[in-house]
Amino acid sequence: MALQALQSSGVAFRKILSHFPEELSLAFAYGSGVYRQVGPSSDQKNAMLDFVFTVDDPVAWHSKNLKKNWNHYSFLKVLGPKIITIVQNNYGAGVYYNPLIMCDGRLIKYGVISTSILIEDLLNWNNLYIAGRLQKPVKIIAMNENVALRSALDKNLKSAVTTAFLMLPESFSEEDLFIEIAGLSYSDKSPEGQFTQLMTLPKTLQQQINHVMDPPGKNRDVEETLLQVAHDPDCGEVVRRGLSAIVRPSSMKQSTKGIFTAGSEPLCFCTLFFRSPFVVVMAVVLLAALRQNPPSPTCVQFFS
Repeated sequence: MALQALQSSGVAFRKILSHFPEELSLAFAYGSGVYRQVGPSSDQKNAMLDFVFTVDDPVAWHSKNLKKNWNHYSFLKVLGPKIITIVQNNYGAGVYYNPLIMCDGRLIKYGVISTSILIEDLLNWNNLYIAGRLQKPVKIIAMNENVALRSALDKNLKSAVTTAFLMLPESFSEEDLFIEIAGLSYSDKSPEGQFTQLMTLPKTLQQQINHVMDPPGKNRDVEETLLQVAHDPDCGEVVRRGLSAIVRPSSMKQSTKGIFTAGSEPLCFCTLFFRSPFVVVMAVVLLAALRQNPPSPTCVQFFS
């Protein structure tokens, strides 16, 4: 059964969008606040709305958004838009999230990602964070005429179809089909057919499959490995392991980055440092970024 978007959601989403700078190459909403969920406990009316905003120039966009929505940001706001963009682009999955924001009477969370980084992820599956989200039901609210972005969005869906097919058995039900990916078409499951499909996968996934299959010291090229995988009865499991190698690290890093970017309430950083060594590493990285891009005198005065 097709998922149904909530009534009047388009108008409500555009109204929320009006609270943010307009320079968006793509904006979409997703999750239980957008689509009706099955079950008596689902409460779409009060569910948090999740958004992702794609921007061509993150520094300029954050600069404008700080002026409009200063209270949306964590303590990083006092360091300015350049540091926020460094944290956004270089750590985690390339997304900067502002969660638990009250906007137009609704609780929302929104992530900001660079257009160029999103296109790379859509084409190559560098971390499959936002690219993975865009393989699931989303509601597009705004999109400009960026031809490269539109092409990458299409390529991402085609890659998802190919990958899902490789992980399905020779016989599968309609439910199995749509669980893997909506709209998947059945085709050749022979080794030759699987090799053709493997060769069309995003390069990061191909490299991870090569890493999974390549024994130490042999250093085979990717094509040789994919040919072996195509003849392997466990081809689908190998593809799954390759996907896991992409998704797990990016999700962990993005979650850790959330400690620094989440909310405007003060955090007990001493407790966080003692509990998570990785947070200490992130703090050191942030300090290094500050040395390369010192905050403006205004920010310094804020701390004084």
